[in-house]
Amino acid sequence: MSMINRLNSADPGFPAAMKKLLDWSSVADKGVQATVDMVIEAIRDRGDVALLEFTAKFDRLTLSSPDALAFTEAEIDAAVARTPAKLLAALREAAGRIRAYAERQKLQSWTYTEADGTVLGQQVTPLDRVGLYVPGGKAAYPSSVLMNAIPARVAGVRELIMVVPTPDGVANDTVLAAARVAGVDRIFRIGGAQAVAALAYGTETVPSVDKIVGPGNIYVAAAKRAVFGKVGIDMIAGPSEILIVSDGQTNPDWIAMDLFSQAEHDQQAQAILISPDGAFLDRVAESIARLIEAQPRAEIIRTALADRGALIKVADLDEAIVLANEIAPEHLELSFAGAEERLPEIRHAGAIFVGKYTAEALGDYCAGPNHVLPTSGTARFSSPLGVYDFQKRSSIIHCSAAGSVALGELAMVLAEAEGLHAHGQSARYRVESHR
Repeated sequence: MSMINRLNSADPGFPAAMKKLLDWSSVADKGVQATVDMVIEAIRDRGDVALLEFTAKFDRLTLSSPDALAFTEAEIDAAVARTPAKLLAALREAAGRIRAYAERQKLQSWTYTEADGTVLGQQVTPLDRVGLYVPGGKAAYPSSVLMNAIPARVAGVRELIMVVPTPDGVANDTVLAAARVAGVDRIFRIGGAQAVAALAYGTETVPSVDKIVGPGNIYVAAAKRAVFGKVGIDMIAGPSEILIVSDGQTNPDWIAMDLFSQAEHDQQAQAILISPDGAFLDRVAESIARLIEAQPRAEIIRTALADRGALIKVADLDEAIVLANEIAPEHLELSFAGAEERLPEIRHAGAIFVGKYTAEALGDYCAGPNHVLPTSGTARFSSPLGVYDFQKRSSIIHCSAAGSVALGELAMVLAEAEGLHAHGQSARYRVESHR
């Protein structure tokens, strides 16, 4: 039996099978939300005391005082010193590439002047303080530190606060080193919903922030959703996804490993290959069966491929692109000849990897574009994390005397239509002062 689902778009049951394959709604778990609500309320009411209690309970880490929640500069220095030189150099090179890409994303302030001297425009300013959530425990993601922190720094954020759980008191040196490379200001050894709540509402020790970014487990996702409105958030992230469209001319081992690269994240990750070449799908299935045995995370990959993975036969590349837009994947590989010419047809994707030599993993680590991407079909209406997520826009309206008359008369008509007398009168005072 194949360890990955096989579908054919020509089958009558294909639409229903695709709907089932793409469904993911575990963030809405009522039990999880009840726990998260309890944790948030406790942090709001009892601050550091509750934070210490939850850290002891969930991370099995008992701290002597709230001061111990923060990593000291000496601890971070030591972590950097323990990081292998080659790895530290790789972090710095990747950071440079991410920064160079981010610099091109900065929004600019602008104004224009109308004939009567009225000035209209937009002022762009950075957020004051941002919270960065970094996962800990099962896996460590220093690349996520770079991807979240560097755009914030490029945007001009004044202070960056990082939280990272340290189960049993074990901290990851590379994560701390990445934070130093990226310019993080303060780091706290806290995680889960309690860390999100602390960043949103503040405690005696952890400062409140304006926005929380970064991936986490289901409790973190539910907590981010719950505090949205009090603070901004980047997105509610679902499991990692990859969708590959291939004409059958790419090495099947390459494609199999690209599918593995996302499936190994967790059991709910999704890896899909679409091709009009049925024989090629067979060869990829053979590569999957042969290569899986050597994978350290083989069991995770097997579960992900069996539950949410698929090899899909379509009529042609035109149909493949239509289906790709319907799926709106986090990562989309266009592994076929002439892929760059079909880019304008791709309407919905978090990141697009063009050509057979462009492995999705390059985007995860070091190409430059951000790897924090919309999942679960949200690429239909949202975008990758970028500098613009750490900037906000204020409108500028500076009326000249003549402009206040012209605009005032227009506003008076519209205010009367809406029945808002004070609005109209406010404009009328200035109009009449020039008569």
